[in-house]
Amino acid sequence: MSTTAPRLRKGEATRRLILERAAPVFNQRGYAGASMSELVEATGIEKGGIYNHFGSKEDLAVEAFDYSISLIVDGYAAVQEGKVGLDRLEAIIEIFGNWSGHPLVAGGCPIMNTAIEADDTNPALAARARAAMDSWHRLIGSILKDAKARGEVDGDVDPYELATLVTSTLEGSLMLTRLFDDPAYKHRAVASLLEHVESLRKSPRQRKGRANR
Repeated sequence: MSTTAPRLRKGEATRRLILERAAPVFNQRGYAGASMSELVEATGIEKGGIYNHFGSKEDLAVEAFDYSISLIVDGYAAVQEGKVGLDRLEAIIEIFGNWSGHPLVAGGCPIMNTAIEADDTNPALAARARAAMDSWHRLIGSILKDAKARGEVDGDVDPYELATLVTSTLEGSLMLTRLFDDPAYKHRAVASLLEHVESLRKSPRQRKGRANR
């Protein structure tokens, strides 16, 4: 019996290709700024072919956002593998800093980009961005719960405060890095967050060479 994973059917493969190639267009140009002609050029598929797989430009934008988030989710899962407690959170903070220089999807963080553009103009995309951020907050909360169960941190450390601090600091540093074209903002934010996470440990460890200031 063959152990080779089954190939995607032609329609599924085409749909996947459209999402892979449309995601960077939406992430860089925004929903309003991405024209169908740009999407046709990026995907190599005519407008009618795109609409055979997606009912509308908005449907494509929403699914392209979901595709972008799936890459982030997979990336976070990969860096947490083999780690426990606060080490999981530190790995996420560090990889986010790395991604800001080499984004998984061209254009930077899709949550920030979509939240800024879609806040008042596209409820469907805004809802997706909120859901993605909620998921990120829940992940941080689950990591803190694990750390508490392992006796790494005190029980009164607030997961909501920690999640807000981590996500707002990372996203804010990304905005400043892009605005001033200076990665120092990212490096400082990552270093400060790592120091803060270490300060939560009942027995802080000496950290060396983890982030550049």
